[in-house]
Amino acid sequence: MGNYRKKIENNVLINRFENYLKNHAPLFLEMEAFEEIISVYQENFKFKKALIACELAEEQYPFSIEILIMKSQVLSNLEMYDEALELLERAQSLQPNEADIYLMKGSICALQYRHEEAIEAYNMALKFAEDKDEVYYSLGMSYQSLDDYPRAIECYKEAIELNILHEGALYELAFCLDFIGELEKSISYYKKFIDSDPYSQGAWYNLGIVYNKLEKYELAIDAYEYAIAIEENFASAHFNMGNTFMSLEQYTKSLDAYRKTIDIEGPSPEVYCSLGKVYENMDQYELGLKYYQKCTKLDNMYAEAWFGAGTCLSSQDKWFEAIHFIKKAIKFDDLNGEYWLELGRVEYAVGNVVSGLSSYERAAELDPEEIDIWLEWSYIYYEQGQIDAAIDVIFMAFEEHTEDADLHYRLTAYLIDAGKFKEAFNYLENALILDFEKHEVLFEFFPKLETQKALYKIIDQYRKDNY
Repeated sequence: MGNYRKKIENNVLINRFENYLKNHAPLFLEMEAFEEIISVYQENFKFKKALIACELAEEQYPFSIEILIMKSQVLSNLEMYDEALELLERAQSLQPNEADIYLMKGSICALQYRHEEAIEAYNMALKFAEDKDEVYYSLGMSYQSLDDYPRAIECYKEAIELNILHEGALYELAFCLDFIGELEKSISYYKKFIDSDPYSQGAWYNLGIVYNKLEKYELAIDAYEYAIAIEENFASAHFNMGNTFMSLEQYTKSLDAYRKTIDIEGPSPEVYCSLGKVYENMDQYELGLKYYQKCTKLDNMYAEAWFGAGTCLSSQDKWFEAIHFIKKAIKFDDLNGEYWLELGRVEYAVGNVVSGLSSYERAAELDPEEIDIWLEWSYIYYEQGQIDAAIDVIFMAFEEHTEDADLHYRLTAYLIDAGKFKEAFNYLENALILDFEKHEVLFEFFPKLETQKALYKIIDQYRKDNY
């Protein structure tokens, strides 16, 4: 009821402000009302209206530090960084011991990749902040941006020491430790918390995250269960346990964990998207689609859900509908190679050869380490009778993958089809050296018995000479 009443009150405030914008009628509001209006516009990405509200609020409350900080945030969202920093200098002269001024200054410097200046600002914030965990987290992010992982790790640990449930610090700490190859060592770090306080649900929860990242899924489940035994309504532990059950392909348990998360804290885009993934993995595509769409209703820019809806549809051969959803996903995340790969598949499925090829090319640019992109992209050319183009794609793939057996076998097949037998047999030998067992993939390309016999003879001779 409280949230509902708050929403109604905010709607009344927004309507009053919108009326002011239309009619230029005099408007005087309490400072808290301005703060609500600005926040609502910010949350809905209406930054220009938020700026107008800031300016009116500033006229009425020229010495309000809160309004100046909010205005600097809005200016930052509009990428007016210099103006935002000038405003913060003014706020600092009015109240030099306000931590939020330095936090905002650090945030803006970080957005401009001025990480040394950001660190300087965050260190100033540390002197005055009550919630120092947030400041340490921001410091860690800046050091991480400078590739100073040891200092970033120190800052994240400081944040966790102050707030063991700081999810951002936990995630980034795990990332940094994983990056420098020390994730395993962090187990003793979390066990230290547990030794000093066995009833710390946060310590058990963090231990679960580490075990999950190390793919020790059963141990992760145990850790999450301890956290939940201590705090039954620990929503994040239920959610992460759902993720781990999904990794173990224990889908029913995963669904139960996600539903429990919703019971505790209500629906969220992330949980709906996760439910969609489980149903998709269970081949229950209609239910998967339903939950992906529930996710996009809560967050229209949730690219992963648009993509999931697209893959559910393509799995049912509903190609044209799938294209719509996958393109939506790309609209919100156009640097995801997986999305472009799926678009290539679906475009080709409906006969859009040129669009399909273009999508595969983009996928290869974004995600060149993904072997399937190169194999599928080249195969489209092969199916279209453009053997030389198919060969060229495999040679491009070799720039990233010189020792991948699948690529060598595929090139062998294309070269044989092109009549380049001597070159083909050189690559066949490479393929057999890299992975002898995969040689059977060649026979899929040559259904004629005579060709298969000839290939088998060469492969058998290689086996006799080398095994």
